[in-house]
Amino acid sequence: MWLGAHLGIAGGFAEAVDDAGRLGAECMQVFAKSPQMWAGPPISDEAAQRFRTAIAASAVRATAVHHGYLLNLASPKPEMLARSRTAFRDEVGRADRLGVDALIFHPGAHLGAGPAAGLTTLCESLSLALEATAGSRPRLLLENAAGQGTTLCGRLEELAEVLHRVPGAERLGVTLDTCHLFAAGFDLRTEDGYGMLLDRIRATIGEANVRAFHLNDAKGGLDSHLDRHANIGKGEIGTDGFRRLVRDPRWAEVPGYLETPLDEHDYARYAEDLATLRTLRDGPARTAPRAAPAGARRKPRAASGRRRRA
Repeated sequence: MWLGAHLGIAGGFAEAVDDAGRLGAECMQVFAKSPQMWAGPPISDEAAQRFRTAIAASAVRATAVHHGYLLNLASPKPEMLARSRTAFRDEVGRADRLGVDALIFHPGAHLGAGPAAGLTTLCESLSLALEATAGSRPRLLLENAAGQGTTLCGRLEELAEVLHRVPGAERLGVTLDTCHLFAAGFDLRTEDGYGMLLDRIRATIGEANVRAFHLNDAKGGLDSHLDRHANIGKGEIGTDGFRRLVRDPRWAEVPGYLETPLDEHDYARYAEDLATLRTLRDGPARTAPRAAPAGARRKPRAASGRRRRA
């Protein structure tokens, strides 16, 4: 697995690539604007080109934009839904302008309308977005949820339903968040638990559709539905839960982005988490990688605020 992190863009997009270099990151995720705003200032030609040039000159092998937190593509409220659809198209355009490989987004919540109605609305939203952004490069990756409240896609079967129902789904894929998986009942700590996860992936979304991971330990217990991230090895999953994942040759060329908590020491916590993950991945028991899976990422062509969610 390629190991990296979500990096802030307060100093600029190209400067975030410098941060990735200092961390030795092999992949990086950013926001394309403030995640707490519906709209943001345009990305200038100069800023986009500087980012693309910096990526091309770096050791970064995969890039992603994470969409803002306000969007709900499954909302039953017409005004909120319309605003979310407009903002999502803008996010796709920003990701395309930066030249990143993927736009990662939360599927949304049905807010009491029921999972069936929420999934239908979500599929309609994605169909409209794909049609409106035909020709854009980034793959759109649905992120699994922890199963909290009325959020959708805490179950892999729901992710599979979206991939099956949306026309043009070849432009879609999935990001699996380890904290969310654990909170939704997948016990990554044991060999049997990890095997059960692999079986469910094969039976639902398919291994080839897993295009990225978010690497987060969990503050909540197994099947708690609590979406609270912890630093690697400091939560309920523990290092054993990550060792199998980052060594698995199925994911040898799939990016894994940290979204673990930061503190006043800036990226020092990221550096510690990445060091832990590299030791788990590159230790003496590492399995030799097999041929890259179908759809594996290649080094990209030339692609506010630092993430501090805990």
